[in-house]
Amino acid sequence: EDHPERSELEKSFVEEVTEVVERGGTVLIPAFSIGRSQEIACILAAHHFEHPVYLDGMAREASRMMMNHMQFLRDPKLFMDAIHSVNWVEGWRDRRKATKMPCVIISPAGMLKGGPAAFYISKIGKKANNAVFLVSYQIPGTPGRELLEKGVCVIDGKMRKVKATVKHFDFSSHCGAKELREAVKRIDGKAKFYVIHGAEGNCELLAKWIEKEAGLEAVAPRPGDTFKV
Repeated sequence: EDHPERSELEKSFVEEVTEVVERGGTVLIPAFSIGRSQEIACILAAHHFEHPVYLDGMAREASRMMMNHMQFLRDPKLFMDAIHSVNWVEGWRDRRKATKMPCVIISPAGMLKGGPAAFYISKIGKKANNAVFLVSYQIPGTPGRELLEKGVCVIDGKMRKVKATVKHFDFSSHCGAKELREAVKRIDGKAKFYVIHGAEGNCELLAKWIEKEAGLEAVAPRPGDTFKV
């Protein structure tokens, strides 16, 4: 499937985050330590978000490493603006403080499988005034997917209904269907395609499209299949 138009997605995301914080709520943003956490911080900085933002977990260490290799960043100034504007969570006192004030908390794990986000959801999920905004794909069977589809999560050691607003924003790092098809059309006609690393059924759909619409040989390998290249 295609992803939403990026500028509109960012605008909608920042507007909804702002709305929750300005009504006195806390927004938890579970995010991958490398890449997505920094991306979300940069989006907030680029849109001049004026409320407190906390950064926790391995996202802190990853950000520090990026600061030492600024030459590889697309927009070093925006990155530094974002990093200097966030509050670094250094321990449990900071974590408890963040859950009791209107702010944004960016923390791994992106699918709620562990990390400080598991603690935050147990606190933030209890109140209807708060929100949990998922910004990554949630694999079936993960706590993040359960939260998105059923509105439940482990709170105080038990699976409970989350009272906070739960929403998914499609900040994908992957190409959508349109981009993948355009890429296929630019490749030499003698190429053979092996379509992998996709959700169940999607690889088969793309392989069939390549054969039917592009007239090229394509296959979606299954686990255990072998090919001689």
